[in-house]
Amino acid sequence: MFADRTDAGRQLGAALSGHRGEPLLVLALPRGGVPVGLEVARVLDAPLDVILVRKLRAPAHPELAIGAIVDGAPPQLLLDDQLVAATGATQDHIAAEKARQLREIERRRQAYRGGRPAPETWGRTVIVVDDGIATGATMRIALKALARSGAARVIVAVPVAPPDVLEKIRAEADEVVCLRTPEPFHAVGLHYHDFDQTSDEEVVRALAEADRNRA
Repeated sequence: MFADRTDAGRQLGAALSGHRGEPLLVLALPRGGVPVGLEVARVLDAPLDVILVRKLRAPAHPELAIGAIVDGAPPQLLLDDQLVAATGATQDHIAAEKARQLREIERRRQAYRGGRPAPETWGRTVIVVDDGIATGATMRIALKALARSGAARVIVAVPVAPPDVLEKIRAEADEVVCLRTPEPFHAVGLHYHDFDQTSDEEVVRALAEADRNRA
């Protein structure tokens, strides 16, 4: 088990150390991926930013993701057709959930970046970091967006993920680094001693600290 997200990030950074010296950009999925990404960026001496992705929730089952949407012009949507059908999610529900999550993406953009523009990905090796993967919906839509961004290479880096989901991720990334692939897999949080929720304030502090580390 990982002690906490900081511990996981340090271990993940060590596993990625061979990329040090490349034109890197670490993009973390907020909120839980940011403390992990901070340590990865520190080890690799790389800039850190966020990629703003939100899950779309199933009707009557808000913990279940039927898809995800990522910030962009235009925003990109990925739906799991099987889950949409199984949960009875209507087009009206999907439209309302999409609008709700886009409002949250806008709120986070302002909270985390203020007026700062999104980082340039063209020609860089982009490392996408989260604190773990469960269904893979959020990570897959992030990769879908980055595939159109001009990044030279896209690397997925996570501390823990289920093997079957990881195989799908491998098909959409240039490289995948995952420290633990337990089977059976139940939940990301079960692989951490401390898995407290990350706050907006912690995200802002981590991004500021990453900037200071490179100043």
